[in-house]
Amino acid sequence: MDNLSDFLKEVGDVQPLKKQNKAEIKKEQEVTPGLLVRKQAAVAETPTDLNFLTSETDFIDLVLPQDPLSYKKDGVQEGVFKKLRQGKYTMDARLDLHHHTVEMARTAVFQFIADCLKYDIRTGIIVHGKGEREEPRALLKSYTNNWLREIPEVLAFHSALRQNGGVGAVYVLLKKSESEKDKNRLKNRPR
Repeated sequence: MDNLSDFLKEVGDVQPLKKQNKAEIKKEQEVTPGLLVRKQAAVAETPTDLNFLTSETDFIDLVLPQDPLSYKKDGVQEGVFKKLRQGKYTMDARLDLHHHTVEMARTAVFQFIADCLKYDIRTGIIVHGKGEREEPRALLKSYTNNWLREIPEVLAFHSALRQNGGVGAVYVLLKKSESEKDKNRLKNRPR
């Protein structure tokens, strides 16, 4: 017994439906507030700002203009941190935040760190100023202190030496990229 021949026997006298000369009229969908919200949400652009740093509307602890900034993640060797504090590393990148608003500085710090990581830069300096003449005092300095702690790739930072800006600037130490780690492994492997 053939399945195809059975099928053809069953449907052999079936005729296609003829098209009717009638227009199909659909009832308009009622515009409700919920429908409007869903339509707006569907066409709204997704935010492209990947900057996760605290914004100026968030509360942060303020520091004083003459306070030194210092931070070291667990696992950073004391010798490495000491060299950073003493300014013994070459600062391969520099960011000056003078005349920036908090929001401009937030964007600049985020982009600066991203660029440093992109180009395998391990140490840089951020000049935030002391903020003695602004109200509230040391605002950019306080935000910089907060932002650098929020960035996972920042291993340590410390206020700069006097010749590099003193308490108006910070040296920043970043994680090594995977390519730099591989170079070190090749360089230091046993022969």
